Order: sequence, then C-alpha cells, then structure tokens
Amino acid sequence: MSKLAGLGVVVGSAALFIVLSGFNGLKDYSLAFTSFVDPDLKLIPAKSKTFVVKDSLLDDVLKFENFLSYSKTVEEDVFLSTNSNGEIISVKGVSESYPSKTIDSILYDGIWINSSNQIVSGWGVANKLSFGVYDYSKSLKLYAPRPGTKQILSTESAFSKLDVVNVGMFEINETLDFSLVYINLEDLQKLLGYEKNQLSSVEFLLKDPSKNKESIALLKSKFGNGFAVKTKEQLNDSLYKMLNTEEVAVYLIFTLVLVIALFNLISSIIIMVLEKRKNLKTLHSSGATYKEIKKIFYYQGLIITSLGGVTGLTLGYLLILAQEKFSLFMITSSLPYPVSPKVTTFLIVAITILILGGLASKISSNAVTKDLINKS
Repeated sequence: MSKLAGLGVVVGSAALFIVLSGFNGLKDYSLAFTSFVDPDLKLIPAKSKTFVVKDSLLDDVLKFENFLSYSKTVEEDVFLSTNSNGEIISVKGVSESYPSKTIDSILYDGIWINSSNQIVSGWGVANKLSFGVYDYSKSLKLYAPRPGTKQILSTESAFSKLDVVNVGMFEINETLDFSLVYINLEDLQKLLGYEKNQLSSVEFLLKDPSKNKESIALLKSKFGNGFAVKTKEQLNDSLYKMLNTEEVAVYLIFTLVLVIALFNLISSIIIMVLEKRKNLKTLHSSGATYKEIKKIFYYQGLIITSLGGVTGLTLGYLLILAQEKFSLFMITSSLPYPVSPKVTTFLIVAITILILGGLASKISSNAVTKDLINKS
C-alpha cells in the first residue's frame, strides 16, 4: 500500500510539473509574437491624444543610466485605398531611430522604409487589398480627415490624401498582420496635419528591462503627471490576464489530480494503523505516548510524500529536457511543443506537494486513537 501511495505521488507531481512547464512554454511562445515589437517602456499622454515634445528633452533622457534609445511614434486609423478596394487600417508612423532589431525580426519581404511616401504593410493587409511589394499596378492612397470645424463642401476639403508605395511586408501575429501598416513619421504627421514634434507616444528601449521600476520613476519625474508610462505587460494587459487566468485554472485542475493521488496515501496509512494495532499497544505499554505514536505515522506520510515528490519532479524534469532536445511531441510537422522549465515551477510544485502531503499525513495519523489502541 505504501508503494502504491508513493507511486501516486510520483505520477501526480510529475504530471503537475510537466503541465506547468508546457504551459510556460506556450505562454512564452504566445508572448514572443508581441514582445519584439513592444518597447520596454512607452510614454503616452495621460488625457490627450497627442503631445508636443522637444528632441532636446528626449535626448536628456538618454543620459540616464538604464536608457538605451528612443523612437518617436504617431498612431492613427486611416483609410487605405487601392484602384478598386479600400480598408480602414491602423497606421504607425515611426522615426528613423526605430529599432533595427525589431525591423529584422518582423520584416520578411522587401525592405524597410528609407524614404518618404513609402509604407511597410502586414501581409494580411496586402492580401486583403491584393497588392504586393513595389506593386505599381495598384495605386495606393492614404486618406485621413482634415482637422478643423469648417463646413465640408467637398471630399477633397474633408480629407487629406497621401500617395504611397508598399516597399515591404512584415509578419508579427494575426491581429497586427491584418490591421497595421508602418510609415515614415513625417509623412503621417503631414497627412494628419500635425506639428513637427506632435506625437502619440515615445517608445524607449532599456539596457536592463528588469529595472523598469526605477526607469519609470525617472520618466515621470522628467515629464510630470501629465504623462503615463506603460510596460510591455501593461501594453498587452488583456493577453497577460488571459494567460495568467488559464495558468491558474490549469494549476488548480492538476492539483486536484494530486489531491486524489494523496487519498491513496491517507488510505494506506490508515490500513497500516489498523494492521499494527497490536504492535501499537505494545509500543504504548513500553512507554510511548499517543502523541508520539501519531508522530510515527505523520512522519511516515511526510517521507512517502517527499520521496514521491522528488522522484516525480526528477522524472518530469528529465522528460521536459528530452522534449527540448529531441522534440518528442510535435504540434505540427515543423513545430515542437514548446516547454519551459523554470525555478518558480519547481518551487510551486514542491510547495504544493509538501502542503498537501502534510495535510494528508496529519489526517491519516489521526486514525491513531486511545480507543483503537486500548481495544487491540
């Protein structure tokens, strides 16, 4: 019975570790599609849509120790028109300092913007509107409402227009691929009627992203309360909340599996107590108290739980390593199931096993009673 109970703990702990490591891998894989296009910190106005900032002020920020670079951006929804079709899309105007690491990560066809009147579109946008890279057979135009409150007398007076050519395509994720187009910052400012230094946001890259709290404090002290600073997690808060909720749900489900396995431990110790009643009476007659006898079975349960947990964690870790090295399980023919064993996963599983194992041992040791021993 003890071996069977130990086996249940081994299987339960291994399963919990493997599932959590697999979910960590899926989480990292999902976030990878946004992490390389999101900045470490993003400065945005707290109340207005745009703000005006001097380059000298932004250059002063780079004097702080942890700031690596910045990129000025303008984001707006405009109408992209071809010869026979059109679509409302999001356009992001970026400055020349837009990180080359990001560009290299997302660009898969053509080149990046290096002149005026050029765009780089998501492949989904290009597919919907049927245009390609340097496709001069399609006349691409961007339309945006003109700012002002005067009466609209014609279409030309109501909208500003910009003729563009698509010089490249990017691939990030399904949402952005079908909705986003990059453009030169000055071109978008001209289309929207913005001033030279009128921006939607400023994106910062940090030398050490783990020290973002200190960097956020520096930005707030530099720009004041009229601005908000968002991290990568805050820029994708819905995605992070969804993934964290799913992780908690998965943890609770497989913890329940471990709880069921520990019922075997409770049963085995109780059966052992019943089988050893005569021995327990002898032990009590020799001077052992009821409390000391209970501790014997309590510690026995802890030993079975600890050994089973360590064995299960070891087997689970070895299986995860085998998956990383040999790709034993595949999602598609070219994509192995992502896994990510982390120290926090070890700690979560170990603490869960110790807590549940301690409770199970305590419950089973309570089977030792005065009546049980006296009636033996």
